[in-house]
Amino acid sequence: MNISDVAARSGIPPKTIRYYEDIGLVKPPRDTNGYRVFREADMHKLAFMGRARALGFTIENCRNLLALWEDKNRASADVRHIAEDHLAQIEAKIADLNAMRETLKTLVTSCSGDDRPDCPILNDLAKLSKK
Repeated sequence: MNISDVAARSGIPPKTIRYYEDIGLVKPPRDTNGYRVFREADMHKLAFMGRARALGFTIENCRNLLALWEDKNRASADVRHIAEDHLAQIEAKIADLNAMRETLKTLVTSCSGDDRPDCPILNDLAKLSKK
């Protein structure tokens, strides 16, 4: 398969495929003319990467997950550990976003939004941090 074929089948843009090749995640052989020749295994790796990236895994996590996927003697506990760490990071981000939403909701509610210059939103943003 050429890069456009594998891009269409995996859902990964050619530019990203080239990047993944540059960082060693896929290593398609080259034809005599120098073009990449993707194998079915490369396409599956790319689809795997696309799904993992869509779930927010870092490139390094993806590298580790790919290694585990290819290792038929892997322990599923190793995979679970990576996923649990990532889930904890997502949950922390959600908690931070919820706190930001509540703060912003309170500020928006307290702002009259009229022609007067007094603005609780700007006043809050101008406060010095209490560290």
